[in-house]
Amino acid sequence: MTTKFRFAPSPTGYLHVGNARLALINWLYARKSGGEFVLRLDDTDEERSTEEFANGIQEDLKWLGLEWDDLKKQSDRGEAYTAAFEKLKADGRLYPCYETGEELEYKRKRQLSRRLPPVYDRSALELTDEQKAAYEAEGRKPHWRFLLDQEVVKWNDHVRGDVEVDCASMSDPVLIRSDGRPLYHLPSVVDDVDFAITHVIRGEDHVSNTALHIQIFKALGASVPEFAHIPLLMGPDGGPLSKRLGSLSLKDFREDGLEPMSINSLLARLGSSDNVEPRSHLDQVLEGFDISRFSRAAAKFDPAELRNLNAKILHDMPWEEAKDCLNLEGAGEDFWMTIRGNIEVIKDAAAWWQVVTGPVTPVVEDQEFLTKAAELLPAGEMGDDSWKEWTNAVKEMLGVKGKALFMPLRQALTGQSRGPEMDKMLVLIGREKALARLAGETA
Repeated sequence: MTTKFRFAPSPTGYLHVGNARLALINWLYARKSGGEFVLRLDDTDEERSTEEFANGIQEDLKWLGLEWDDLKKQSDRGEAYTAAFEKLKADGRLYPCYETGEELEYKRKRQLSRRLPPVYDRSALELTDEQKAAYEAEGRKPHWRFLLDQEVVKWNDHVRGDVEVDCASMSDPVLIRSDGRPLYHLPSVVDDVDFAITHVIRGEDHVSNTALHIQIFKALGASVPEFAHIPLLMGPDGGPLSKRLGSLSLKDFREDGLEPMSINSLLARLGSSDNVEPRSHLDQVLEGFDISRFSRAAAKFDPAELRNLNAKILHDMPWEEAKDCLNLEGAGEDFWMTIRGNIEVIKDAAAWWQVVTGPVTPVVEDQEFLTKAAELLPAGEMGDDSWKEWTNAVKEMLGVKGKALFMPLRQALTGQSRGPEMDKMLVLIGREKALARLAGETA
C-alpha cells in the first residue's frame, strides 16, 4: 500500500517556522517511505482565508524545495462534507443543540464554580420535538455535536509511543456551526478518508483532537491512519515562541536573504537525537531521517543558530550554485571564492563587491607609512604572489611586521579592519585602485 502524507495549513497568514517544520517532516517521511505528499489548504474560514496567503504558502514550500504530489482545497469539498454530515446524523452520531454562546458560557462558569470540569452536559439530547420546534420558531438554528463514545481511545504514536485519551472527560465536539458550515474536525477527517491518507503528522497540541478524530473515522466506517505528534517549538529561553523574536514567517526569512537549506537543515533535526549540521541539498537531509528519533521534549528554535547554519552553507557553496543568486554584474568565481567565507547571507556579498569595485574611502592613520608602502607595490598586474612579495618588501624596508604591517594596509585598501584574505583581495582590487587608496583617495 502506498503511504500518503499531508500538510494542511490554513491560508489565514504566511507560513510560520513551526508550520514549515511540520511540512518538512511530512515531506521527508513521504519521500523516505516512497509515498506521496499532499498539500491540503484548509480554506473553509471565509472571513480570514485569502488567495494571497494560499499563494504565499505554495511559494514558500516551493522555495524550500518541498514539491507536492497533489493539491487539494477544502473550499472545493462541500458536497463531501454534507454527505458525511448526513451519514453521521442518520446513524445517531450527530445531535442538534440550540444553546446560544451566552448560555454555554453560563453553564461553563457554573460548572467551574462547583469545581466540576467544564464539559458539555448533553442536555440537548433530552430535548423533545416540541422543544426543538419552539427553538426553531424563535429563529434559532442548531449547531451539531458529535456524540462521543465515553471510552479510552488508544493508539501507538510514532513519536510519543503508546497514547491513551479518556473521552469521558471531553465535551462532545461541535462539527457543524449554526450557519451550516463545518468546523475543523469533520472536514479534516473526511479529507483524510477520501484522499487515503495513511499517516497524519502534526503538532502535539492536536493529541486530544486525534482521540476525537479516531472516533469519527470509525463512525464513518473508515480505516484509521497512523499518527505522530511533534512537540512544539520554543524560544531560545525555553518559553513559547513569541513576537519578541521578530517575524518567524518564511516570507521574512526569504526577504532577509536566508538560504532555504539553512532552514531545512535546522528544522529537519531540531528536537531529534541527531546533530544539526549544514546540508546543501534535500537529498542529504533525507539521508538518516527517522521520525522515531524525535524527542517528546519541546525543541528550542534560535534564530541565531539559523543564521550560523546559513553562514556555514554559504562558506562551502560552490560558484555554480551561487552565481545566479549574487545578482552582481561582473562578479565572477574568483570574487565568490574570495569572499564567501566572510558573509552570513548572500546579500552581504554586495558590500564586498563595493570594496572591490569602489568607491571606497580608505581608513588612514599614518599617511607617511602608506605612501612609502605604495612605492614598494609590485609593478604590473597583481597576481597571487603580489601580496606576499609586497608585504615582505615593506617589512624589510620599513622595519614593521605583524599587525602594525598588515592592518594599515588592509584598512587603506578595503576601508575595513577585517575581511577576506588580502592576497586574494589585492588581485581583485587591482594596482590602480590600490595606489589611489594608499594615497588616501576615495577610489
